[in-house]
Amino acid sequence: KLLDRYILKKFLYSFLLVLLMLTTIITLIDFTEKNGQFIKHKLEYQEIIDYYYRGYIPFIINFIAPISVFVTTVFVTSRLAQRTEIIAIMSSGVHFLRFLAPYLAGAMAITLCSFVLTGWVLAKANMRRVAFETEYIDGFFHSRSQHLHIRIAPDRYLYVDRYRTYNNSGTHVTIETMKDNRLLEKLSAKKIKWLQTEEKWRLQDWTLRKIEGLEEHIQLGSTLDTVLSIHPNDFCMNPKLHETLTLPELYAQIETLKSQGADNVHIFLTEKYVRYMSPFAAIVLTFMG
Repeated sequence: KLLDRYILKKFLYSFLLVLLMLTTIITLIDFTEKNGQFIKHKLEYQEIIDYYYRGYIPFIINFIAPISVFVTTVFVTSRLAQRTEIIAIMSSGVHFLRFLAPYLAGAMAITLCSFVLTGWVLAKANMRRVAFETEYIDGFFHSRSQHLHIRIAPDRYLYVDRYRTYNNSGTHVTIETMKDNRLLEKLSAKKIKWLQTEEKWRLQDWTLRKIEGLEEHIQLGSTLDTVLSIHPNDFCMNPKLHETLTLPELYAQIETLKSQGADNVHIFLTEKYVRYMSPFAAIVLTFMG
């Protein structure tokens, strides 16, 4: 137990030191790269720290934790070997696998902290960072503005050729109603626009085709107001939204996108797998070290 405490103390202390050094270097490089944007928008240092680096630093700490564990393992073990402490430990009858126990304990502690940080804490911290980057660094985003397919009901599908987020309108729209792989109804319009006050969608120059067996009925009109189970926010999803969701929220978002038939669900699935994989990489890299 004395040996375990000795190695574990060196391991955790060195890990924190390596993490602090790498985080400081990366933060300084990031500040140098983005300083032009900070000056352009006339941001004060306190505002930059509160709204950006308070979220950026935890994000970087979690990101470089696995490689920091690897560097720490190599550094601590090489120091023990340089002082011939490993020879003394082996000569006293300690098995090599037993010698690895404090390393494993330290890696598991780091893995647990990283998992909690990734799954819950970091997501909340990322909200300010992502909002700051969107407004001052990345600029206004346009997400999925072309060839958009969304499932708006169990048997209804929406297609928009081009959607403009700045005025919440789209062009060349079709809404199809399907049952048993058969087309029952198809509503086409040249334009669709969101009415904020009524919370409805307005279709312009629309054509409605109803198919009943071998018969087809066609209706035409200039404007048509309708309620759809979709909001303008669904068209302008922030491309970094997955970074701001906790693990339960990420699961809920994946199910929502699957029900809509969205084509960007793979981004959230990848984020889910990374959140499980990244913390356990610390254990693998410890044994590699």
